[in-house]
Amino acid sequence: MDPLLEFQQHLTRRHFLGATGVGMGSLAMAGLLGDSMAVADTTSHFTPRAKRIIYIHLAGSPPQHDLLDPKPVLKELDGKPCPDSIFEKERFAFIKGHPKVLASPYEFKQHGESGTEFSELLPNLSSVADDLTVIRSMHTDEFNHAPAQLFLLTGSPRFGRPSVGSWLTWGLGSEASNLPGFVVLVSGGKAPSAGKSAWGSGFLPSVHQGVQCRNGPDPVLYLNDPHGMDRDMRRLSLDALKDLNEAALASHGDPETRTRIDQFELAFKMQMSVPDVVDLGQESATTLEMYGAKPGGSSFANNCLQARRLAERGVRFVQLFDWGWDTHGTGPHDDIVTQLPLKCRQVDQPIAALIKDLKQRGMLEDTLVVVSGEFGRTAMNEERNGSKFLGRDHHPHCFSIIMAGGGMKPGHVHGRTDDMGYAVVENPVHVHDLQATVLHAMGLDHERFTYRYQGREFRLTDVHGRVVHDLFA
Repeated sequence: MDPLLEFQQHLTRRHFLGATGVGMGSLAMAGLLGDSMAVADTTSHFTPRAKRIIYIHLAGSPPQHDLLDPKPVLKELDGKPCPDSIFEKERFAFIKGHPKVLASPYEFKQHGESGTEFSELLPNLSSVADDLTVIRSMHTDEFNHAPAQLFLLTGSPRFGRPSVGSWLTWGLGSEASNLPGFVVLVSGGKAPSAGKSAWGSGFLPSVHQGVQCRNGPDPVLYLNDPHGMDRDMRRLSLDALKDLNEAALASHGDPETRTRIDQFELAFKMQMSVPDVVDLGQESATTLEMYGAKPGGSSFANNCLQARRLAERGVRFVQLFDWGWDTHGTGPHDDIVTQLPLKCRQVDQPIAALIKDLKQRGMLEDTLVVVSGEFGRTAMNEERNGSKFLGRDHHPHCFSIIMAGGGMKPGHVHGRTDDMGYAVVENPVHVHDLQATVLHAMGLDHERFTYRYQGREFRLTDVHGRVVHDLFA
């Protein structure tokens, strides 16, 4: 095929309808109802379980042994040299020499009718145990932060692939007419190691990249009118610019010109919608207390409440990143005795509140919530440079995540690791399996959900992945 023709064919029905978030039926409806209604062009392959996703990424990766995967055997081996059988031929990020086993300093108890075990560090999440699906058998191919985050969120450990939020907004559009279909919220004082590529659009049209929303007077950068320009003048300027871009689009057929037009129009609408959606002062005192949120502040709790507000306004994919979970034990700032309890206090209440809030509003059944890190942590104490603080190194062979809503089986624990929490021994779930399952929840067949780029078909799961049907109710 002629490269220019192939390039022009990217201006397809999917791009035209998916980027604008409307189908043919809703185009007609929009003509009757105006901007009061926007319905996504549903390109689902089958009936979806979920309409939207709130994905909470605990950047740095929490230690599963101390939170979600209890290992009593470690108490018997605590402080003893790690068995050769699991240590030899292993490759670690920072551990040197022969490490010692590290038992968790925290107690686990069963909760809810399901009897799911949770650490004492998660008292609020424990209270919604029967609404959660815990996967203890996750595993990945990567053991350093940036490539592992990219692998989890884009399907590749290298830069350049679209993130899962971009895939979903490209394929399904958005139900929000005046907000982006993919919004990103960051807390913890630092962006994830993978940077903005964690929510980038890769080779998909750039209108599908995540839009970062910040706290403060400018939630979205460069959204406000420049000094000396009022809204009417901005509208006239955009109309003139749109005419020029439409002419360029008709002449050259570059789909990114259409993307630019859509971005300008969306930004104009967001000038009115964003201040409203980020105003947590509209929430009741009871709701604010439930989340631990404070209007005008900057916190993970605020972001969780913000995520619910975005989801109920039709945003397809809300991505939360919270940094501070890299518990190596080189000092009190990254150990499992000081830092880990601090981080748990910051997220435990808001995540539990989000689950309860979605449920009481009737949204949990069609909102998929995912809480994960990018890999696991070792069963051994890292003791980097002779450190006396307790911490765990990176570990790709097993980790635990939480899912809720969106058709997931509530009160269910999936998979099992060995007695030391070192390797998966039952029902393994690879990162590509998780991606396939998330797409399945949204009504998409991961093998058919592809985008042609540079002469080949690409997909989120690359050439791997299987749907884990046992996770669904």
